Amino acid sequence: MAVPIALTIAGSDSGGGAGIQADIKAMSALGVYAASVITALTAQNTRKVQSIFPVSPDFIQDQIHTVFEDLNIRAVKIGMLGDSTVIEAVAEALRHYPVIPVVLDPVMVAKSGDKLLQPEAIDSLRDKLLPLATVLTPNLPEAAVLAGQKEPRNLVEMKELLEKLKQKNGPAILLKGGHLGGASSDDLFFDGQETICLASPRIETKNSHGTGCTLSAAIAAGLARNLSLYEAVTTAKEYLTKALSGADCLSVGKGHGPVHHFHAFWESPQQ
Repeated sequence: MAVPIALTIAGSDSGGGAGIQADIKAMSALGVYAASVITALTAQNTRKVQSIFPVSPDFIQDQIHTVFEDLNIRAVKIGMLGDSTVIEAVAEALRHYPVIPVVLDPVMVAKSGDKLLQPEAIDSLRDKLLPLATVLTPNLPEAAVLAGQKEPRNLVEMKELLEKLKQKNGPAILLKGGHLGGASSDDLFFDGQETICLASPRIETKNSHGTGCTLSAAIAAGLARNLSLYEAVTTAKEYLTKALSGADCLSVGKGHGPVHHFHAFWESPQQ
């Protein structure tokens, strides 16, 4: 069976809720084989990031090239990169594979509030990786940093922020509106030509660890399955909504627990 294959380039979450672990779970749940390149190791749980151990840029490049020389990678998701040297190493390696779609999730801060990207690396992310991205998936704080303006407080300001991003960055953007609050969780999707509002009901749960990782990985899974970008984005958003809806039936950790990646397969939480 020729299974579609996607590659995630991200950090490892020892608590299993975000990063590489969330990406592999999401891709697997959506019928895609997941390969991985680890950019950093984190000592992390549902409450905090205790410490971060970076992987050397040379070894990150070795992982990327070794995976590509053997596996038929159909899509790439990029998550936590840490600093400018890692960003530049990943960008340099991916330039060898220009026809592969890239989903760039500009991970800057963990759910716990711990910083995952050094501030001085923002310019490298903007200059080196954004030109290689097929779609950018920032939340509102991340988008505000990339655009160099304040974080939106409502949908009107969110649309203004998207206009700024469209001027600065690549052809497609999924601007996630989860930080706005309210009964609806509205995202804005710019596909390169038009802007579409993707609305869904807000799921009230504290178990939202890994939402950004899960969504971007699910988009990459859709692209690996040859869905159009719009289909990949809307399918991923639907998957995440269901994963959040099922999150409270899990009991993992004492802080922000993970979303339920396998909500469609588990009849009840595994003890």
